[in-house]
Amino acid sequence: MSRFVDRVVLHAAGGEGGNGCASVHKEKFKPLGGPDGGNGGNGGDVVLVVDSSVHTLLDFHFRPHHTGGNGKQGQGGMRNGAMGASLELRVPNGTVVMSEDGEVIADLVGEGTRLIAAQGGRGGLGNAALSSKARKAPGFALLGEPGERRDLVLELKSVADVGLLGFPSAGKSSLIAVLSAARPKIADYPFTTLVPNLGVVTAGETVFTVADVPGLIPGASQGKGLGLDFLRHIERCAVLVHVIDCATYEPDRDPISDIDALERELALYTPSLGGDLAERPRMVVLNKIDIPEGRDMAELVEAELKERGLPVFKISTASREGLRELTFAMGKVVEDYRANKPVEENTRVVLRPKAVNETGFSVEPDPENPGGFIVRGERPERWVLQTYFGNSEAVGYLADRLARLGVEEELARRGAEPGCAVTIGEMTFDWEPTTPAGIALAMEVRGEDPRLDRSDRISAADRKQARRVRRGLVGEEEEGEE
Repeated sequence: MSRFVDRVVLHAAGGEGGNGCASVHKEKFKPLGGPDGGNGGNGGDVVLVVDSSVHTLLDFHFRPHHTGGNGKQGQGGMRNGAMGASLELRVPNGTVVMSEDGEVIADLVGEGTRLIAAQGGRGGLGNAALSSKARKAPGFALLGEPGERRDLVLELKSVADVGLLGFPSAGKSSLIAVLSAARPKIADYPFTTLVPNLGVVTAGETVFTVADVPGLIPGASQGKGLGLDFLRHIERCAVLVHVIDCATYEPDRDPISDIDALERELALYTPSLGGDLAERPRMVVLNKIDIPEGRDMAELVEAELKERGLPVFKISTASREGLRELTFAMGKVVEDYRANKPVEENTRVVLRPKAVNETGFSVEPDPENPGGFIVRGERPERWVLQTYFGNSEAVGYLADRLARLGVEEELARRGAEPGCAVTIGEMTFDWEPTTPAGIALAMEVRGEDPRLDRSDRISAADRKQARRVRRGLVGEEEEGEE
């Protein structure tokens, strides 16, 4: 049995970028070949694509986790790693993508509309791309970035022209069944309809869709019954039709009070797309006039409803009385709505570029470490992830980048003292302001940065010199030179 799912949480993760390669060209009779390590490949994206053949979010209900392909590692000989494969996820037309906080990210309308749900990580640069005048043969490469991870809420808002509203057992399912080829479940008990039903109706040359929204009750806008889950399906409707049961046996209900109760719920419900349901045209359908009590009730309240300016139609889904007039009236309202509505275009992805003068980072005190600081920002955190801390030259390159960005100056301005803990991402460093980061410095040994050499161990050259002094060779050499 198929299930209708219109709200899911998608856990999307972009593929990881491949690591760069640290390699030196080695070929016979070609000395000083230089660095030739290739770059790592970018990770694959997770992309949402609108497909008109998809009508539910059921697949994401059972498989909420999706990950893009990982990029391959770079190789020697200037060979870049292969890019990870992007993962395309098909979603129905009318899917709204929101953050966990309820902020609308995109409203996906139109066949083929695309949205990157999670971006793949960038591949790390190889040592060939990192070479410069000061660092002609880098002994390190950058690591690939991890892919973006996002938890998104997907909501399906049916793209219907007419929305049928009413209390449970008002006859909405029966009405959509006689107007279209839809075959919803019909029974003589409340809340028979548990999912919205869509039907295609033809009125002359006008073809439109009708949505049967599950029964609403007072308090639906606050989550009672099924209303809160399915009120979203009327946000795109051109006209809202109140289907009223004129033959109800409940003594505390009548058509006027039913309409007033539903209108209160519509006024309290706030569409996430920012529309106003109060501006939508209304129609009233007085159902079950085939029953004598129902016909009497319909004739009793018809005049009052018309005084409110509401078009009223008396029908019977059992005898099909009044259905033709209702069909053409709905078609006329839909046709007028389409004529006055701007041409619908595919959703455009909004780009929000950052300001040119934006530093891209911030420095704030560490609440868990007195005297320490936390550096936050997209670039510093990304650079830390790209650094292999087992290579001192790579650590020195990171210090250069942070210094050029202005992190050291901002730390000094905030009162950071030498040796204080500075946290960037998941790494914590001991800040040394005397480190001459940011200056051009030639590397003496590949894979090592002399600025980070703080060992007190006596070097081999110093030991050799001390041995010559003990043997008295230094004085003899000086006399010989004279």
